[in-house]
Formats: sequence, C-alpha cells, structure tokens
Amino acid sequence: MKKLLFAVVLLLATTFVFAQKPTKLKIVYFHSERRCPTCISIEDNTKKTLNTYFANQLKDGTITLQVLDIGDEKNLKMVEKYEADGSSLFLTKVSGTKETTTDFTNFAFSYSRNEAEKFISGLKAEIEKNLK
Repeated sequence: MKKLLFAVVLLLATTFVFAQKPTKLKIVYFHSERRCPTCISIEDNTKKTLNTYFANQLKDGTITLQVLDIGDEKNLKMVEKYEADGSSLFLTKVSGTKETTTDFTNFAFSYSRNEAEKFISGLKAEIEKNLK
C-alpha cells in the first residue's frame, strides 16, 4: 500500500513539474521613423547583449526580440498594449498566463549611447532576473 501511495504521489509531482510552462521573456523595442543616434544605439546594444549572452535562449525561443516602428499601422495593437510613445524598450516576463512588464526606456536612454557597457551589463542583469 505504501508503495502504491508513493507511486501515485511521484506520478502527480512529475506531472505537475512537466505541465508547468517555462518562463519566457519578450523584449520589445519601439522606434519612430526618424531615429536619433541614441535610439539606434538602444537597438544595436540590445541586439549585442542578446547575441553575446543569450544566443541559446534566442535560438530556442525562451527570449524573443521584436523591433517595431510605432508609425506602422500593423503595430498599432502592440503600441497600444505597451502605451509606447516614441522610442521605448520593454521586457515582458511570461510565466504561464501571467505577464509582467518592465519599462526599461529611461535606463536605455540614460546609458546606451554614451555608456554602452553600463547599458549592456544592466540589460543583462535585468534579463537574468526575469528568467529566474
């Protein structure tokens, strides 16, 4: 009887663990048609961070990056969802059906162009935090 109970508990626990969906991270960078050097650096340094530190997660879909023009009508739903107004950088952690978004825009504008390494290390840390 104890063996049967143990087997049932083990089966339920295993099913629960495998039924849980892994955490994913959506990174969305919005820009306007006319882009300043800082706006361009945010996109470039975001891609550099992802390709340098998270290439495997990009490849397997754990992390996705979307670069969207806010003026393009096909992006209207996303612009409204994030309330994007000009160049903006968002990280959205997806755990099951729950989404938690971090607006990383101010940090990006503060450091990406003139202190790229600080931007990259800060973005890397934020990504790591969101993937836990």
